Amino acid sequence: MHTTEAGLERLGGEYQQDPHAVHERLRRTGPVSELVLPRGLKVWVVTRHEEARIALSDPRFSKNFAAADDLFARHLQPGVPRRDFDQSFASHMLNMDPPDHTRLRKLVNKAFTARRMEALRPRIQEITDELLDAMAGKPEVDLLDALAFPLPITVICELLDVPLDQRDDFRIWSGTLLTDSTQEEINQAAASMYAFLAGLIQAKRENPGDDIFSALIHASEDDDRLNEAELISMAFLLLVAGHETTVNLIGNGVLGLLRNPDQLALLRSDRSLLTNAVEEFLRIDGPINLATFRYTAEEAELGGVTIPAGELVLVSLLSANRDPEKFPEPEKLDITRATGGHVAFGHGVHFCLGAPLARLEGAIAIGSLLDRFDVDLAGEPGRALRWKDSTLLHGLERFPISLSARGPR
Repeated sequence: MHTTEAGLERLGGEYQQDPHAVHERLRRTGPVSELVLPRGLKVWVVTRHEEARIALSDPRFSKNFAAADDLFARHLQPGVPRRDFDQSFASHMLNMDPPDHTRLRKLVNKAFTARRMEALRPRIQEITDELLDAMAGKPEVDLLDALAFPLPITVICELLDVPLDQRDDFRIWSGTLLTDSTQEEINQAAASMYAFLAGLIQAKRENPGDDIFSALIHASEDDDRLNEAELISMAFLLLVAGHETTVNLIGNGVLGLLRNPDQLALLRSDRSLLTNAVEEFLRIDGPINLATFRYTAEEAELGGVTIPAGELVLVSLLSANRDPEKFPEPEKLDITRATGGHVAFGHGVHFCLGAPLARLEGAIAIGSLLDRFDVDLAGEPGRALRWKDSTLLHGLERFPISLSARGPR
């Protein structure tokens, strides 16, 4: 364990590769721990379930970062260069408190209801079948490249009427902005992303269609409209969040089944368990580790720990979902367990807008994959899978699997 001169634990690069081991130790110590992230930023990390739900919904833990930019500079460790975050994408719902958050959320809520998402089921199944057809006959594929990425990016691009011809570029830009990349890489990706989104919005202004983006640009709610910065940021949020979460849900879920053949066999024998299995995948190895930044707008007591005002706070969704006080034997994959109360999609007013879509895509992708193929881990024997270098995203960098067609059963 590395420590700073002030005696705080500093997480190393190994944290991204095995966050569960760190979280288990932190939970035993207390519900909240003051520590330093791998990039040198001092934060308070919430690791227990009860306190996580409080921090995710209590207004003392603010997300109004328009008024708190100096917090990042103040909490960097001595000698650590400041990393500039491109503010072009910052005017979105995840960086706002009510009433500003309420205003923006209301403009997009109607487009992402569970009922509307369920209406997409036939098209999601069609896209999935096309992707699985392309995998047929190949002894080995990267599941992320072949299914987990192209499915949700195609769905969200069609839902928002965004051209698909730059989807691979978009994946690179998104990955750069959400992982521990260099400042130069971040700047280049941000500039490319901004140009892409600005061009998209201009095209929608000139040729509006029957899609969410056009509605956001042209329609109003109580005579309200998004300004240019809000439009760019909303486009960024919907496109990035609209696929990254599902990529990791599919990848992590399939990995969990391959590492637990008894649960794979159980799911194959009883497909009525699929919906609950997806919830268990979300609980045990969800797509997000540390939820986006909050800060204490005032001194706040949390689980007996007093956090001063003006401190950065991160809630570990992964850790909360493995709290043994909430979920017995939390490290065990059990697709029959009661998963109610997991926080993989957050909690409170910032609960994930796209949760119904991610759940639907995950169930269709994993269920269809198991219907079509017998699947196993591939790659070099003994070679460990690598997780993304990110404290936000919890997903694999690559996921090679071997395939063989399933005959009649």
